[in-house]
Amino acid sequence: MVAIIRRLGRAPYLSTWEAMRNFTLARTPETPDELWLLEHFPVFTLGQAGKPEHLLRDIGIPVIRTDRGGQITYHGPGQVVVYLLLDLHRAKLKVREMVTGIEQAVIDLLAARGLTANRRPGAPGVYLGADGEGAKIAALGLRVKNSCAYHGVSLNVDMDLSPFAAINPCGYPRLPVTQTRDHGIPWTPEEAMEALCQALISRVVNPLGNP
Repeated sequence: MVAIIRRLGRAPYLSTWEAMRNFTLARTPETPDELWLLEHFPVFTLGQAGKPEHLLRDIGIPVIRTDRGGQITYHGPGQVVVYLLLDLHRAKLKVREMVTGIEQAVIDLLAARGLTANRRPGAPGVYLGADGEGAKIAALGLRVKNSCAYHGVSLNVDMDLSPFAAINPCGYPRLPVTQTRDHGIPWTPEEAMEALCQALISRVVNPLGNP
């Protein structure tokens, strides 16, 4: 079953999250999977078990506690987001496999543009360097209900990174954060969004190339 791709432009976080939850609760075994491609207006999001103390200071950006995994992160214009609304049971996909696939899709995408990155044990996301010990460039968080996943992955492309200084990104004090623009990849957010979408389809959504 081919996934439906929805390009949502720049969207508020709260209404998008509510739409994801509603979609997931209403879906049936016949509901096609969907990928939502978008950017968000500036917002800090705190995961289900997130600790408020990881917000270091108030800089006037709203904070929303959400139901994904993980700690606190920042979303804003110039960061591309792909939400993967997938039926894991139908895909015969475990959550850990999905996380690994998302990370590998980003790693492969960056490698094709000459940028080496890797995962870091115990810290979901993608980090620069062959050992994954460099700055974080992509974050991910998921929620699963009734064997169906929602939320997804964000990739920093061409954005104002300064709000990350007001938090411990993903719960890690002084974790450096970077973006593709600062490493010579001349993507626009729209170009990065489409490339990331295709990488996720190939690695996670339809790895066998089924029609």
